[in-house]
Amino acid sequence: MEPHTRAGVGPRGATANVVVPGFVAGTEFFGVPADEEERAGRRAQTLVGRVGEPADIAAAVVFLASPEARYITGEFLNSNGGAVLGR
Repeated sequence: MEPHTRAGVGPRGATANVVVPGFVAGTEFFGVPADEEERAGRRAQTLVGRVGEPADIAAAVVFLASPEARYITGEFLNSNGGAVLGR
């Protein structure tokens, strides 16, 4: 197979996507656990008025792995409550 062709496992139903989480409470994704001041600052940066929870990120992963997302591939899904807007 040519290295730059679009053939591969896609025609057999495989997709490849990335979930890009924002701040997630209760994790150390951004370093040490955040204190209330840090959480309040992160909350203020979102459009939904709350910080993320691990279940929010899990839901995005579950969706992308589901049959309903079978036509989505090569995407970065920002799951950040609107703190960073995509295009």
